[in-house]
Amino acid sequence: MTATDKPQDRVLIFDTTLRDGEQSPGATMTLGEKLQIATLLDDMGVDIIEAGFPIASEGDFEAVSKIAELAKNSVICGLSRANFKDIDRCWEAVKHARQPRIHTFIGTSPQHRAIPNLDMDQMAERIDETVTHARNLCDNVQWSPMDATRTEHDYLCRVIEIAIKAGATTINIPDTVGYTAPGESADLIRMLIERVPGADEIIFATHCHNDLGMATANALAAVSAGARQIECTINGLGERAGNTALEEVVMAMRVRKDIMPWHTGIDTTKIMQASRLVSTVSGFSVQYNKAIVGKNAFAHESGIHQDGMLKSADTFEIMRPEDVGLTETSIVMGKHSGRAALRSKLENLGYKLGDNQLKDVFVRFKELADRKKEVYDEDLVALMQDTGTNAANDTIQVRRLRVICGTEAPQSAELTLSVDGVEHSVEATGDGPVDAAFNAVKQLVEHEAKLQLYQVHAVTEGTDAQATVSVRMEEGGKIVTGQSADTDTVVASVKAYVNALNKLLVRRLKTTAPAA
Repeated sequence: MTATDKPQDRVLIFDTTLRDGEQSPGATMTLGEKLQIATLLDDMGVDIIEAGFPIASEGDFEAVSKIAELAKNSVICGLSRANFKDIDRCWEAVKHARQPRIHTFIGTSPQHRAIPNLDMDQMAERIDETVTHARNLCDNVQWSPMDATRTEHDYLCRVIEIAIKAGATTINIPDTVGYTAPGESADLIRMLIERVPGADEIIFATHCHNDLGMATANALAAVSAGARQIECTINGLGERAGNTALEEVVMAMRVRKDIMPWHTGIDTTKIMQASRLVSTVSGFSVQYNKAIVGKNAFAHESGIHQDGMLKSADTFEIMRPEDVGLTETSIVMGKHSGRAALRSKLENLGYKLGDNQLKDVFVRFKELADRKKEVYDEDLVALMQDTGTNAANDTIQVRRLRVICGTEAPQSAELTLSVDGVEHSVEATGDGPVDAAFNAVKQLVEHEAKLQLYQVHAVTEGTDAQATVSVRMEEGGKIVTGQSADTDTVVASVKAYVNALNKLLVRRLKTTAPAA
């Protein structure tokens, strides 16, 4: 906070990457991955971390509990539906946090009131009972009327007043289906502040989805009308078209302080590190033209733009790359580079590694450098994104692969996998080397998952370029993604396929729960 900043201009950042973000189809995260993300969010100044939905599964409960114990700065929040069992379970998960919060919700729009089959009066009574119960357990309670933007205004005012009287300290207004436009978002917050008794004693939050591409605009419009908490995710990860992107709202307020005189506590130099970590963990690549964190966000191809940039960076850049954690370096990486150079390069790219992790990555880097004359930044990013693939604790691991392909069919693959520590080998044929290799995996690991997506991207130019392969698979309504990189496209493909299968094993243990 600067000398000119005022307390009323402070906007709280509520990150729900680990809850709403993980509900994005295919974005399942392990406990270790969640802890890694939570630690970074806590370190970068996120005010509230919504760590998960404790009642959803034992895995979610354990993750929220561990994050609550480890967090040093952030409020740790768990989500619960409007019933005592959910709320009790949520409290058990967050109670050991230095600053715990219970977030309970119920759908209030005509479309959502039909789900629990409650009339308006019954729902109002349910809200009073459950918020009161939550407040008796925890002095920091957030309440959300799910699908608030499609709820009748009179009823919305009524139930918010009930929640405030019952002890809610934060009232979140979710645009659950991404239906709202910016003017409506601002008008709704303004109306609630004017009409609801006690509105001046609590914080209004905004939770926007991006179905019409207006999540960031809607969130900032709500802040302009008096909301002082933004619910968001790293990279805009989330169900359907995603959520408000943390990096977008934070940098918008920083860059356009002339018309948006609000501030956050976010250390923006950690934004790129967070973006890459979430992309790696979720398996969701960041689109090249994504605002703030996309590969092309600070790239200039037009001759006029390049000329202007050479003369003065601010001619075509409204923020500096280093503001979000991007720094340039003249270090060229190759097979003779040492650990210190690799650590420095990775830190410049936004990755901070412990000694043990650096040791593992260095081995993989040396293997890559033996196959490539020069290792580019993009190669290192792909290498880091691939570190979770074929991990030592994975149930299924790729040991050996040999393929035979060419103009004469059939193409074949000889594959050895380690499954629960026991190696199994098989030979299979298929329509091309990738199909043959995937058929080999299917023979060794029986499953009913269907391959929905298979994509290959060259990381850099040249015939020695790494290929990043992404797959998406579906089994019984459960969707998982897998990703891997290698200079051998078939090897990358098999590792990505196995990566997805390992995630599917984790996903089978999770249950699906509704979201605000």
